[in-house]
Amino acid sequence: MKLGQRIAKRNIDRAIRDPRLRRKVTPDYTMGCKRVLVSNDYYPALARDNVDVVTGGVREVRERSIVDAAGVEHEADVIVYGTGFHVTDAFDDLEIVGRDGRNLGKEWATEGMRTHLGITVAGFPNLFFLLGPNTGLGHNSVVFMIEAQISYVAEALRLAGGRSIEPKAPAQERFNAEIQRKLAKGIWTRGGCKSWYLDAKGVNRTIWPGFTWRYWLDTRKVRREDFLVG
Repeated sequence: MKLGQRIAKRNIDRAIRDPRLRRKVTPDYTMGCKRVLVSNDYYPALARDNVDVVTGGVREVRERSIVDAAGVEHEADVIVYGTGFHVTDAFDDLEIVGRDGRNLGKEWATEGMRTHLGITVAGFPNLFFLLGPNTGLGHNSVVFMIEAQISYVAEALRLAGGRSIEPKAPAQERFNAEIQRKLAKGIWTRGGCKSWYLDAKGVNRTIWPGFTWRYWLDTRKVRREDFLVG
């Protein structure tokens, strides 16, 4: 990633001559910590004479303008309000109730999102996710992940044979422990940024920390010993 960061820095230096603007657009975190923008015209657009880059934040939105944190008023015809994604808190308000009245949204809000292979959840029979926790990607096609999950769910349903099926808690715990062990060393956790990959406690509950073929191997077959069926 150091090589990639040097290339990115060189790209900024080449596209933007003004040192003040260059400082504004240079991230203070390691490249890859957030999604990387692949574009030929982003930096040249910011360097145009009719463009101002204001990084201090917004104090107030008025009828025809925006007031920045320094109190400067900027006329505006359009406001693009880009807030990012809500992933780790997406289930907070959903009423998904499992065994013994367990509420999935409340559990995940307090304990973090945890599943087995990003697909099933201990204590919640016959509940299946596609592109669930820790199966998102920052480097490949999530369609591949979803296809692997669809095959896995279909096999799980055949195994259940009309009965209930859910992962055993130890199997789920092993999966999450291994995922977090790998993520602890990764750029998304140690890169120095806050992103929608991380939950309120700074734990990555979003990204798969390995090769997609590794996930395909892990989901090729449902391990009967990992599940409660009945």
